[in-house]
Amino acid sequence: MTAEVDVLVLGGAGVDTIVHVPELPVPFADSLMIRPGIVTRAGQSGDFVALAAAALGLRTHHLDLVGDDHEGDLVRALHRDHGIPLTAVPQPRGTKRAVNLVGPDGRRLSLYDATRAADTDPLPEETVRKLAAASRHAHVVITQPCAAALPLLRASGPTISTDLHDWDGVNPYHEPFALAADLVFLSAAALTDPEPVMRSLTERGRARTVVATAGAEGAYLLADGEPTHVPAAEPPGPVVDSNGAGDAFAAAFLYGWLRGEPAERCARYGTVAGAYACTVPSTRVDSITRAELHARLTELTEDRQINRQINRQISGA
Repeated sequence: MTAEVDVLVLGGAGVDTIVHVPELPVPFADSLMIRPGIVTRAGQSGDFVALAAAALGLRTHHLDLVGDDHEGDLVRALHRDHGIPLTAVPQPRGTKRAVNLVGPDGRRLSLYDATRAADTDPLPEETVRKLAAASRHAHVVITQPCAAALPLLRASGPTISTDLHDWDGVNPYHEPFALAADLVFLSAAALTDPEPVMRSLTERGRARTVVATAGAEGAYLLADGEPTHVPAAEPPGPVVDSNGAGDAFAAAFLYGWLRGEPAERCARYGTVAGAYACTVPSTRVDSITRAELHARLTELTEDRQINRQINRQISGA
């Protein structure tokens, strides 16, 4: 059977309210004047992966629990406007929502409404099996109830990836996702030395490729036991917000990975897409296209080659 979907995204559909603050942590005050204002828009981790994957030409489908509420309407409209199929399972608790405090340097603090999800929330098994059987790959967001769907995905055949975000290497909540995935992404933000954690994942779980993103320091790649540092890509404009950069990285990595490209090149795709995402204000949703990705990677590669030639000439002088 030929797969109908390249990337099935499970979980992570929701709405963010963006609040720009003068600094993080927010200074205590009775009131603060906020500019450029407060904006509510659809788009959480799963939404961003789906949008980024679709922009790169991957056939994408998103599955999650979504409420019959204003936030749910925003999520459905986002997918409809971008032509991304969404299977929205009714969620009586309401659509996931969060408040993102964004500092002037683009850093953010996300406050998630924990009342809109529970461990007992189900994704219908038959729906998961049917979509998984039609998909080449499943990217699983670490929101409930996605952990319970992992055995169904594994039995249905697609390869699996997940993003552990700022995992500290200890929190047991992340382990079902980390150990079931063939490809694991995480942020190095909470790790002094990411390599031991990355190696532990390959030793204890299914993954043979683990990527730890490190912002301006690039990314650390462990593929088939070989560690590689991939430098950060130069952003194509001013950095205004880091929201969605990790999701863009993951989608671009998957774009290369599903094409059978070497892991290091996949990571370079990721750094380019992540850098692009940092130039997009958090009040908008915008993803790098396939043509832009290849053009930007070619440009950066040529720049590095020129710099190496100049350095060799200086060294030989």
